[in-house]
Amino acid sequence: MRSGIKPLAFLTGFLLILMGCQSTQNKASTDQKKDDFLITSIAFYNLENLFDTEDDPNKFDESSPIMEISEGERDAVYQKKVANMAKVIADIGAEVTGRPPAVIGVCEIENFKVLQDVVNDKRLSPYDYGIIHYNSPDARGIDVALLYQKSLFRPSYSKAHELVLFSDSDRGKRKYTRDQLHVKGKLDGEDMHFIVNHWPSRSGGEKRSRPHRIEAARLAKAIKDSILIQQPYAKLMIMGDFNDGPYNESIKEVLEAKAHADDVNLTDLYNPFEKLYKKGVGTIAWMDTWDLFDMILVTKPLINIKDYSAYRLYQAHIFNPFYLQNPKGRFKGYPYRAFADGGFTGGYSDHFPVFVYVIKKKTASAEVNPSE
Repeated sequence: MRSGIKPLAFLTGFLLILMGCQSTQNKASTDQKKDDFLITSIAFYNLENLFDTEDDPNKFDESSPIMEISEGERDAVYQKKVANMAKVIADIGAEVTGRPPAVIGVCEIENFKVLQDVVNDKRLSPYDYGIIHYNSPDARGIDVALLYQKSLFRPSYSKAHELVLFSDSDRGKRKYTRDQLHVKGKLDGEDMHFIVNHWPSRSGGEKRSRPHRIEAARLAKAIKDSILIQQPYAKLMIMGDFNDGPYNESIKEVLEAKAHADDVNLTDLYNPFEKLYKKGVGTIAWMDTWDLFDMILVTKPLINIKDYSAYRLYQAHIFNPFYLQNPKGRFKGYPYRAFADGGFTGGYSDHFPVFVYVIKKKTASAEVNPSE
């Protein structure tokens, strides 16, 4: 089933979305609005410690926030946390497309079961989401995964790429962290690649932990390059919580992510979120400072199409409606995190989700000036 909208809904949707999101691009021209488009959203969301209530002896999950809550309250907290995650996913991009994202990368999840609970929530179950997940060797027991609407995206290949790191302060001991997930499939009949990331944190300080994110960037680049060797014009998205901003060496130099579409070569990446960062918006807040660690980077074929006969990047957004913002206190306006001070806040996540719209015409292709 395709994700498309009629002209009236198209206009209404774009007026509404300005109320809850930040955008990198201008609205379509008057002529474009008269056409009938297929618009699909693709997203990424850090689900902030989505753990179940069971103590897995093979994981260090007893350190998860939900296990710090009294045993009699855990089930209720877990059910609320799952419902909150489903609500957010259901809302991302729906103002324009009329449905949740076709594809969404997620991180900070414990296992396959918690994702099943999310996609089986009443808000998402009508969309029949599939799940691609591998258990990673991460020390905290958290993984990345990809959710997809089976009617819109058909995966044909997936692989978890292990990121091998060694501590520089503990006698070269192995540091276990998240895999990087590569999924290939067809989005509405078009080949598309996704690489889902959750890079090492800044624990111990940004400078001290920086080499680990450099290594993560090198792995992501190696995966991307191996794909482009076989498919030079592959439509590929690298998404994730990078624990680095658009300005960091890992993103700017290793991944060669460019802020301007005109500067992107065939082997480079375009980062539409750098423009948002320069406007002062972000996905996380800390010590009265905003940063943008969550991004979706795309290859040139997604921005180099002269017409709309095939999917191309249309807009990039941070999803930050009021209900995802802390409602009061010193941290008012920050992402409304789910866990704090050893308890459940009733909130959602300490990260805002990010998403992009990809667009193509339902009718025969016609030359259109892209609104970069």
